[in-house]
Amino acid sequence: MKLLARLLIFILAVCAGLTAAAKTVLRVGYFPNITHAQGVLGASGTREGKGWFEERLGPDVEVQWFSFNAGPSAMEAVFAGSIDLAYVGPNPALNAYIRSKGAEIRVLAGAAEGGAALVVRSEAGIAEDKDFRGKKLATPQLGNTQDVAARAYFKRRGFRLTPTGGEVLIVPTANPEQLTLFRTKQLDAAWTVEPWVSRLVLDGGGRIYVEQSDAVTTVLVARAKFLRERPELAEKFRTAHVALTDWINSHGAAAKEQVRLGLGAEMRREVPPPLMDAAWPRLKFTSELKKAQLSELVKDAQSVGYLRDAIPLDRLVSGKP
Repeated sequence: MKLLARLLIFILAVCAGLTAAAKTVLRVGYFPNITHAQGVLGASGTREGKGWFEERLGPDVEVQWFSFNAGPSAMEAVFAGSIDLAYVGPNPALNAYIRSKGAEIRVLAGAAEGGAALVVRSEAGIAEDKDFRGKKLATPQLGNTQDVAARAYFKRRGFRLTPTGGEVLIVPTANPEQLTLFRTKQLDAAWTVEPWVSRLVLDGGGRIYVEQSDAVTTVLVARAKFLRERPELAEKFRTAHVALTDWINSHGAAAKEQVRLGLGAEMRREVPPPLMDAAWPRLKFTSELKKAQLSELVKDAQSVGYLRDAIPLDRLVSGKP
């Protein structure tokens, strides 16, 4: 009898191991920004064992979340096959698509608009565009969406820019470092996204000089190979993303609080409620995205020397691998 019991326990353990081994691992990138609210909510839900995406993808899928500072590094992870999906700014997605000649990246949906701004330090002596000459400005990473926006803005106004200098010195600086540099007067301005925009205003003595209220800030992209190999799983994730976006829009107060707590857990420090109250109204969460919006971003990037080998965007937004 004891032998039979042991045999049964062994069989159950083997079956459990096989079940666990059979799980599909889905790897998703995102940034700890309010503009990536869907990713923040997804990651925090996974940590707490009640994930929005897990509930909709089924028990055979394990979702793993990976945090990045900015888009170019997330796209390198896609190229390396380290992640399958990512919440990312549109410019890095476009760059990755064009760089791979349309082979690597597909946009599945929109995620957020707005929430990006040019913030100037109040004591930097910047009252109008001409005052930026000789100033030092930060963007999250070279070639990311805010970096392109900053360079296009000053190029249109006649400023001479170079990758490492020019009449406005644009310095790639990780978002968390910008506040310290504001406070120590080592930066004059920053083009960034929420919650960093509001942090620079509330805690860094900054003021908003340009607000991008309608600009595409975040999109959901997939690795083309993943889309080819697991189209049903990609569609399930996209559907869950759309549903989460709708939930955010219909449960504003609850969504804002959950994103606040999720960001706090990610950054290991509390995000003050007044910061969320300032940042949240600047954002529009939407799963819709028009190809024309991406085409305008391509034009801006080309105007500052990026995406010179641009190709048609039909495959990028087709949903086909």
